[in-house]
Amino acid sequence: MAAVALKRTGQKMPLVGFGLWKVNRATCAETVYNALKAGYRLLDGAGDYGNEKEAGEGLRRAISDGIVKREDVFVTSKLWNTFHAHDHVKALAKKQLGLWGIDYFDLFLVHFPISLEYVDPSHRYPPEWWGDDKKVHLAKVPFQETWGAMEELVDEGLVKNIGVSNVQGSLLIDILRYAKYEPAVNQIELHPYLTQEPLIKLCGTLGIAITAYSSLGPQSYVELGADKGAKNLLEHDTIASIASKHSKSHAQVLLRWAVQQGLAVIPKSNNHDRLVQNLQVDAFQLSDAEIKEISSLNINLRLNDPADIDPRIAIFA
Repeated sequence: MAAVALKRTGQKMPLVGFGLWKVNRATCAETVYNALKAGYRLLDGAGDYGNEKEAGEGLRRAISDGIVKREDVFVTSKLWNTFHAHDHVKALAKKQLGLWGIDYFDLFLVHFPISLEYVDPSHRYPPEWWGDDKKVHLAKVPFQETWGAMEELVDEGLVKNIGVSNVQGSLLIDILRYAKYEPAVNQIELHPYLTQEPLIKLCGTLGIAITAYSSLGPQSYVELGADKGAKNLLEHDTIASIASKHSKSHAQVLLRWAVQQGLAVIPKSNNHDRLVQNLQVDAFQLSDAEIKEISSLNINLRLNDPADIDPRIAIFA
């Protein structure tokens, strides 16, 4: 399977992974087990997804059944906003490793460059965006403090690679001013309605790999009422005509568009057939004209924008 070598460690990160966002907790262990059985070798989780324990169960079962060894699987997780203070970073990384039942993460990302007031995990976990009063409480933790703590995780062998998520150019450049270990990966929302070419170019220049999330566009946001009225990319005429030309599914074309640009993707599916199809995006090539045609659908539509939660956290302003 195609992979990208991460800077500093040279570890290979598969370009197609299985995303755990919104994978039902009740079926998560089974879904992860089946994803590994189908050939997935990257699992993309986060503390905020609330299903790390179940994902870990699926992984352990696949290991005990001899389907994979731990070192065959690239496990990504993310540090939530309420745990940015130096002393919380390590405590949470250890808690999350405990939930997964593993000794190290292959990649650990800062989920958002937003620090929120600490919520004790014994009180509520995952804490989401709000305090008990359902309001957003910001914390005065500079990113440099969080990043320094992330670097300590590397030194202690708890994580192999560290990176960021939802980070734009100005902050990336700032991190490089003080980083002992530069971010290996930036995980960002990226699909034909939000093509982010300048950020792709900057990350390429800096040697930072990109993982695209929400590759299928508004579809994942419909049930959250956050699709912003955009036409479903899976039903878009442009995607449909390219898909029929290649005899591929609409989702496969959307994923191929990203992978062919050297971006990693982490589609999730609770449906086994689609899960298998999503992995088969190496089997065909889009022409340059088709890539360009898909990219021309860009309308700078950002679906995952914290500003929609609270105007004080408009990180993409």
